[in-house]
Amino acid sequence: MRHFFALLMLVFFSHSAFAADAKTNPQVTFETTHGNIVLELYPQKAPKTVANFLQYAESGFYKDTIFHRVINGFMIQGGGFTADMQEKPTNAPIKNEAANGLTNDKGTIAMARTSDPDSATAQFFINLVNNHALNYRGDSPEEIGYCVFGRVLTGMDVVREIAIVNTANFGPHGNVPKSPIIIKQVKIVK
Repeated sequence: MRHFFALLMLVFFSHSAFAADAKTNPQVTFETTHGNIVLELYPQKAPKTVANFLQYAESGFYKDTIFHRVINGFMIQGGGFTADMQEKPTNAPIKNEAANGLTNDKGTIAMARTSDPDSATAQFFINLVNNHALNYRGDSPEEIGYCVFGRVLTGMDVVREIAIVNTANFGPHGNVPKSPIIIKQVKIVK
């Protein structure tokens, strides 16, 4: 009986600690032309990435940017281009924190980057499916993966609606929505 009670207490305190973290994790709202998406961010798992993202949000950088790359069955990407496909200047890139134990599962948000693992700046993507090929598998540039730093709390219906819009090529850019999907602003909820 003592073992059962000890196990019960362990589960209770573990759950309480998780719930406390969930209450203190920052949340942001993406106000888009298709509706709102609320995200919970994980600063304990990706401190530099979350701080970087929140700095862009607080500065108003994301206001009037678009989801500029939409691939149904894969992900929606935004945070770097204006509606006329002009790329916005960013701050210096950050260190990749993909080795944090989080995975690119459906509904998670991760940093977009080039082939250089440490090239992420402001752009992000929301996974539409479990994209396990994007997860951390090792420290080599080919295996480091893409840093997950949060998840969608509400608004997956909006994400799914964005995922099915018609896309086309726009200059050198592929999978660009034909009608811009504008991020009106990103508000920090808590």
